[in-house]
Amino acid sequence: MSAAAAVWRGHGTTTTTINITRQILKCTRWQLEETTDFITCPYHYYCDSAYPGDLSPAIGALVAAFAAYCLLTTFFFTILDIVPRGAINSNGNTRRKYMVPSGPFLLPIVLLALAKGQRINAVFPVSRLGPALLLTLQASALAFRNEADGDLRYAVLEASTVSGILHAALYLDAAVLPFYTGTDALRWSRFSGECATCLCRMDPLVVGGNTVAYRGLSKTALAIIFALCSRMVCRIYGEERVSAWTRSALEVASWVFVAGDAVYLAGWAFAAAAEEEEGGVVIVVAAAAYALVAGLVFLCIFGKVYKFLAWVETRQVPWKPSVSCHNVV
Repeated sequence: MSAAAAVWRGHGTTTTTINITRQILKCTRWQLEETTDFITCPYHYYCDSAYPGDLSPAIGALVAAFAAYCLLTTFFFTILDIVPRGAINSNGNTRRKYMVPSGPFLLPIVLLALAKGQRINAVFPVSRLGPALLLTLQASALAFRNEADGDLRYAVLEASTVSGILHAALYLDAAVLPFYTGTDALRWSRFSGECATCLCRMDPLVVGGNTVAYRGLSKTALAIIFALCSRMVCRIYGEERVSAWTRSALEVASWVFVAGDAVYLAGWAFAAAAEEEEGGVVIVVAAAAYALVAGLVFLCIFGKVYKFLAWVETRQVPWKPSVSCHNVV
């Protein structure tokens, strides 16, 4: 936690120090050099990649507004699913799929934002807030099923969602893994002085570092992909007992993994904010964003449990005695 807070506070105030810190946090290729100092510098690394620079702050503002819209719409339609149908005028699933982040209209925009995430560092730094956008997408894909008239159209729509979830996880890792690696490098290394990014370490530098355990492409993303594929199989070939139980088990496991990621990231962000003495704006915003995403995930889980209990209640048959008064002698 302290490593992340130290990086978010920044290392130094001079322009040169800030540029070096940014280059380390954005480095995508580290080279290991041979060293003769096996006592104080057994591992000597330097950054062997160039950072093209940040995109315009206006793009970051657009991504921030889009992420807020995705979160609000997912909240809205989740509440709409919990409220009884007769109490509110619903627009139907057809319109909903064009307004949620997992739908065919907004999903490409999510992928574009994450694909350019490494260079988006103003207003909405994807390396720090990108996991919140991915969690919103994953919760939306699990909470709202795709609706289509024919099986072929449904299969294409569901397959595009599966592909989008996979690519979103890969794009996010391309943005956050260099940041996590640089965080670990700045925290547990010292500058050797041979070049601007030359670092001496006592242990090997691991991709993604050891400070943050979150990854975009993880068991959470794989469980969601399998759950969506099982939905597609059940829709096309019909829901038998085994396939229905398999789909339900995969969806439950996916919700457990998503909730675990949301709680972990929220706790990590709050711990970093607590260690921030000056109350950095980015850290406070990140803590609030991850808290809202965690609230969304648990609201979705509550909605699923509520609907399941309502379904169980409707399936219950009132008990009737087998012996009537006419049979009593």
